[in-house]
This record gives sequence, structure tokens and C-alpha cells, in this order.
Amino acid sequence: MTKRKLFGTDGVRGKANLYPITGEIAMALGRAVTHYFQKLQRGRTPLIIIGKDTRLSCYMIEQAFASGVCSQGGRAILTGPLPTPGVAFVVQSMRADAGVMISASHNPFHDNGIKIFDNEGNKLPDAVELELEKMTLGEVSLPLKSDGELGRTKRIDEIHGRYIVHVKSALGSDCSLAGLRLIVDGANGAAYRVAPMVFEELGAEVVSMGDNPNGKNINLMCGSLFPKNCADMVSTYRADLGICLDGDGDRLTMINERSQVVHGDRLIGVCAKFLLDKGELGPGDEVVGTTMSNLGLEKFIEGIGLKFHRADVGDRYILERMKKSGAILGGEPSGHIIFRQFSTTGDGILAALKILEAVKFYQRPLCDLIGEITLFPQVMENVRVATKPEFDQVEAISKALKKTEKELGDSGRVILRYSGTEALARVMIEGESEKEILALCKELAEVVKKALN
Repeated sequence: MTKRKLFGTDGVRGKANLYPITGEIAMALGRAVTHYFQKLQRGRTPLIIIGKDTRLSCYMIEQAFASGVCSQGGRAILTGPLPTPGVAFVVQSMRADAGVMISASHNPFHDNGIKIFDNEGNKLPDAVELELEKMTLGEVSLPLKSDGELGRTKRIDEIHGRYIVHVKSALGSDCSLAGLRLIVDGANGAAYRVAPMVFEELGAEVVSMGDNPNGKNINLMCGSLFPKNCADMVSTYRADLGICLDGDGDRLTMINERSQVVHGDRLIGVCAKFLLDKGELGPGDEVVGTTMSNLGLEKFIEGIGLKFHRADVGDRYILERMKKSGAILGGEPSGHIIFRQFSTTGDGILAALKILEAVKFYQRPLCDLIGEITLFPQVMENVRVATKPEFDQVEAISKALKKTEKELGDSGRVILRYSGTEALARVMIEGESEKEILALCKELAEVVKKALN
């Protein structure tokens, strides 16, 4: 397939007001999306849901994208700040034709991005993104709309209620959060308002943090990337658990009763065993992870009688595999966890509810549940790069990679990949000896740094 110029692994992303995250591109992409879904509906006026997080640049991109929708004859509904999984759900709930989330997820506030969903809340296939690119970049001309053919925009603030009701339904009807004290960190992002409401309405006592966005503090020393502050709050308030979301609310990190940070792989393991013991998974059923998932998680999943499949990095690739195999649980170490019976994308609030349900089900603290899952030492270094050639085409990197794999032997593995959303190469090494893999990771990262800068 032709290499895409705008779209990465999770939509279009970059520094706001610099190509490609400009008002001009956003407007052109709005026109392209409207035209594409208008064709699918044989000329019927398409309805596009536009959500966003709390970044300052969201105002610019939201208005530009909506302008593109209107100029091509579509209708746009603006939701205001709403988590990515909320946008995916609202698209289905309102029977819209497409959804757009304006967010750069866990990136700093000066970045932004545009993710697009189809009418079922699924992220678009590569081939569709390529088609949209051609229209956006002017390689394919679009028909001009005028007069009464132009569209309109409407803002619906109360749309958040639909998502809150939906995500609450994921908690088992026999489960109450009454008696739990939770620290909920909204990362000053898209979930800053809805997340505390969900847990409070289900009976928990909630202490909120990361709930005062100012356009520039999204993900800033808070949320799933910086869980230490939440861990301190768990200790200070003697809370039962801490819930840390990221800027667009689609990933989860938790803090257990001992103020210890719990990342995605262990959470996925807890959820897999919980679903199996509840009878929602059968022996031999599959759990989907990625190439970055820890070997310890794989061994745990197989040890309880389930299969483990590694998909490419990115929740849309996880979902593709889940649909193919019929799996209902999948996720990434970063905390994107998909429960397919409830969502088409990672959902941090939903995942937290299922973890809380598991704690109630077993009547055991989270620290005990994660104690059953032994992870292999794993280290990763992010290397900023100027270019992104194929690694095997760079002799120095190819030689260093083979040398590292030889030294690890069968007791570990090396993953070398580019970020789909940033100018980074990710060097990840996993093995039995933390001291050994740390040294190997630094050595390989230094080779990549020199070769690609």
C-alpha cells in the first residue's frame, strides 16, 4: 500500500499550528470526511460528531474542521471536552455517520491530533485514511457546494450524559462502589468532568485531581503518565485505590492500596482471570495484546488456560484481531484496554470499573490480585530521531540489533519500532536480568541515536 503522508498509527498528529496540524489542513480534512461519508450515504446529508480534549489549540482545530464539514454540506455536532471512547459511543448512540476526536492523547499541550471514527465507532482502515489524504491534499478534487447545499453546526453540551449512562452500564448490576474511597486523576483532560461523576454516581467517595484544565496543563505532571502524585494522594487520604487517566481518557494506570503504581499488563491479567472466573470467557478463549506486551503477562494468560495473541501496536489493530478471533478482551501495556462488548476503543473509565468489580468479586485487595502476575524486567528508551528509515536498511542499527538479540538468546526479546505519533524510535528490551537488559538497551539506543540524527 502507498505510504500515508498525514495519518500515523492513531490519526493525524503533530505540533499545533504547524503542518499538518493547521487550521487549513483541519478544514480540508473536514471537507474530505464529509464528502467520503456523503458518498457512502448516496448523497444524504452526513452527521459528524466532533469531540475534543482541553488543549488550547482545540478551539482552532474544532472550528476549522466544523467549517470544512459545513462547506461540504454536512451537519456537525460539537460535544465540547469528551473522552475519545465517549465520542466513539455517541456516534453510535446518535446514529451519526462519523465521529472526530481532536486530541493528542498523552502528548504535551502544544501537540494536537485528529482521530476519525466510522458510524460504528471504529477507527478507519488504512485504505480509507489514504483516500481521505488524497482529498485533503488536493490530489482528488471535491464538488463545490453552495447556496442551500451548505451545512450547519450545533453544540450539545448535555451529550456527556449519554456516555456516562453507557459507561456505568459496564459495571455488573450486583456490584456497588459504596464504601470505596477513590482518587480520580483526570489529567486536566477530556475526562476531567465525566470521570468523577461516573464513580460518584455508582456510590464511591471521590477525591478529584487533574480536574482544573486551563488549556496548557493537560497531562502536565498528572494523569496516567505521572501517577506519583495520585499515589501520594492515595496515601494522604487513605484511599482504597487511585485511578489515573490520560488526556483523552482512553488509557488507565491504577494505584493500589499500598500506593503502588499498577500498569496495563497487570490490569489486563486481572481482567482476564476475572472474566474467566465469571464465566464470560471459556477455556481456550483468546486475550489480545501487542508486540510490546510483557512475556510475564503472556505466560500468566496461558497458565490460566487462555490463548494470548500479539497484534501490532495500536488499539485499532487490537480491535481488528478481536473481531477476527471473537475475543472480548484486549489491551496494551500503556493502559489502553478494550472490553469489546462495551466499547470499540480503549476506555480508561470503563477499565477502572471492571477492575473495581474484580476487587469486589474476589473480596481481595488489588495488591493481592496483581501479585499473581509476575512480569519480566522490561526497559525502554525513547530516542528522538530526524528521519524514520527502515531499521534493516541502516547497517549500524541492523548489526547492533543482531548483536543484542544474540546476547539475550532465548531468555529475552528486543522490540525496535517508531512511534506513530511522535518523532521517536522506541527501543524496548525484555529479559530475566534487569541489569543486563538496562545495559543492552542503553547501548542499542545510543547506536540508533547516532545513526538517525
